[in-house]
Amino acid sequence: MTDKSIQTINPLTEQPLQSYPLMSDDEAMTVVENSHKAYLEWRLKSREERASVIAAIAEELRNSKEEYAQLMTDEVGKLISDSRQEIELCASICDYTAKNGPDMLADEEHDVPNGRGLVTYSPMGVIYGIQPWNFPCYQAVRYSISSLMVGNGVLLKHSENCTGSGLMLRDIYERAGLPKGLFGVLLISHDQSDAIIEHDLVRGVTLTGSDKAGRTVAQKAAAVAKKTVMELGSNDAYMVFDDADLDLAIKTCVQGRLFNNGQTCVNAKRFIVTEKNYDAFVKGYADAFNAVTIGDPNKDETGLGPLVSSSQRDQVHKQVEESVANGAKIVAGGQIPDRTGWFYPATALVDVAPGQPAYDDEIFGPVASIIKAKDDEDAMRIANDSRYGLGGGIFSKDVERAVKMASTHFDTGMVNINTYSIASPDMPFGGVKNSGYGREHGEVGIKEFVNVKAITIAA
Repeated sequence: MTDKSIQTINPLTEQPLQSYPLMSDDEAMTVVENSHKAYLEWRLKSREERASVIAAIAEELRNSKEEYAQLMTDEVGKLISDSRQEIELCASICDYTAKNGPDMLADEEHDVPNGRGLVTYSPMGVIYGIQPWNFPCYQAVRYSISSLMVGNGVLLKHSENCTGSGLMLRDIYERAGLPKGLFGVLLISHDQSDAIIEHDLVRGVTLTGSDKAGRTVAQKAAAVAKKTVMELGSNDAYMVFDDADLDLAIKTCVQGRLFNNGQTCVNAKRFIVTEKNYDAFVKGYADAFNAVTIGDPNKDETGLGPLVSSSQRDQVHKQVEESVANGAKIVAGGQIPDRTGWFYPATALVDVAPGQPAYDDEIFGPVASIIKAKDDEDAMRIANDSRYGLGGGIFSKDVERAVKMASTHFDTGMVNINTYSIASPDMPFGGVKNSGYGREHGEVGIKEFVNVKAITIAA
């Protein structure tokens, strides 16, 4: 980004894609005001009317899938197959919300002393979302569709890397029948973003990003008493218990680390394996990583595309080198290839221990940290030894015990058992500790930015 414009760059070719002028302060404030004006009408629509527009957005997303998927791959380097799956996931979020939103937001009758009570789920106003580049469509859809269903207005400040994707989403929404201006895209700087948070017409703020960014934005919103939802970083642990299906665990853990080129908050990142399975897991995992093909994300045979930027690639490599300097050992990858494009190979580390970035921090790229545990209980102790708590997983043939371990002992917001998944429209998404607070998806996600209004009527 320059002082007055945003420049998107293709991570595969390292060549510029498009330049977008930054908005002036007045232009940005006009976007906010237009969203509020549209909200004043939108909030009066019935829940069923709002749902019908959201159902139309699903159809328009599917109609635009190839064009949108290609733009996302060009802007951030995603495998084209992952881009297509992302569009389908976003359409399914719209389907789910359109089908279930009206009932979830229906008024509730309550018995109260000497009268009756009514609880309504009313719109709040304009909700401001600050979103990252790794899922250009999904990150914006998952908070905006819920708020639109409620009757709110929505603002989006997307990452500079995927500016075109944010603008395309606005156009798709409006083609599907969303009132013009209700969903406003802001092309602004960080300083201008602070003014948006403070704006009287903005009633809530949500951010997906690093824990550092989350603390900064949450503090600014708290200073003006605004509701926030924070979906921050993580270092998700996947435990391989003594009784695990080892072939399934290796295959799934490889998939879970490399999904989206390893640039996902809920990638599987730490692999905590009991002594019984450790040596076989390391060999199988390293063999699989060494066989991964890096290359053009538009080609079906490619297993791993480029990272989003040179700075992102350099940061990943720095974290690997620091981990090795502090005792970790590379068993796959670890070297930047000499070629055009911001590539980093599938890299696996063993002898990972506290004091290393591979143990303590989130590595936002295709780097796996393999850690040995004495037994299942020790694996859970290590899994919880993190400042993060977004997702994680357990591999065990004793599913009932794994569920009990997950629900009782795993200090995280989401757990996969014998599988890997990123998100489902009907399941809450979010974490604890430095991974943030609040939830997206499901009924709890739809109700994050509502005015839960209590009305008491005398008998």
